[in-house]
Amino acid sequence: MRLKSIKNIEKITKTMKIVASTRLNKAQRAMQASRVFNESDKEFFQNTEPEESTDNKTLLIVVSSDKGLCGSIHTQVSKAARRRIEELKGNVDIVAVGDKVKAQMFRTHANKLKLAFNGVGKSEPTFHDVALMVDEIKTLGKYENTEILYNKFVSGVAFEPSQFSVFAAEAIEKAPGLSKYELENEEVPETVAEFSLANSLLSAQAEGYASEVSARRNAMDNASKNAGDMINRYTILYNRSRQAVITNELVDIITGASSLD
Repeated sequence: MRLKSIKNIEKITKTMKIVASTRLNKAQRAMQASRVFNESDKEFFQNTEPEESTDNKTLLIVVSSDKGLCGSIHTQVSKAARRRIEELKGNVDIVAVGDKVKAQMFRTHANKLKLAFNGVGKSEPTFHDVALMVDEIKTLGKYENTEILYNKFVSGVAFEPSQFSVFAAEAIEKAPGLSKYELENEEVPETVAEFSLANSLLSAQAEGYASEVSARRNAMDNASKNAGDMINRYTILYNRSRQAVITNELVDIITGASSLD
């Protein structure tokens, strides 16, 4: 009975590995596309050189997802978030993207958790979904410092918690290099700040989604191998037990036949 259960588990984990491998290709394409837009943001801020404020409260957006069975990926980003909160001496408000990180932040920093999103990680993130999130985040008020913490995709077998800052409209407006662009509309800094937040959040979610799918594929691969090892061990044990039973039955038959003689 146990051997049959393990074989069923192996079938499930192998299927999940195949599904994750298929999704990983799409996730990597979405990630590469988001990186292109994120690089344009970086170039703009390198040219304008806005300055970060160090005194005011920081809005920390922690990006994860709703789904599990992917190793320690959610735990790692949550640990990084807790370290960052300590570095900021608690002068922070938290936005959790995904149920997994929401649950961990709620256990340790419930009073700092201002907003949470779920329904994340089912498929590749889209700009439309991220834009709706940004609209909700904007209702929290203005923050001079905004940081996004996420899992950065390094390779098919590795990821690392990373973070980047998103500049507020005030910082962009005061940036010494903004004059290079000869902007006349006063609403441009606010528009740029909002678009940059959406762009950065999209990139973070795309990186996190690719990392998660890769981690899930690796986790299911390891689970399949472990199930295979257990199947081999239990098969050997079953065969030995069966062989012992047959041997005992043969001994009984031979002993009985001998007694008749």
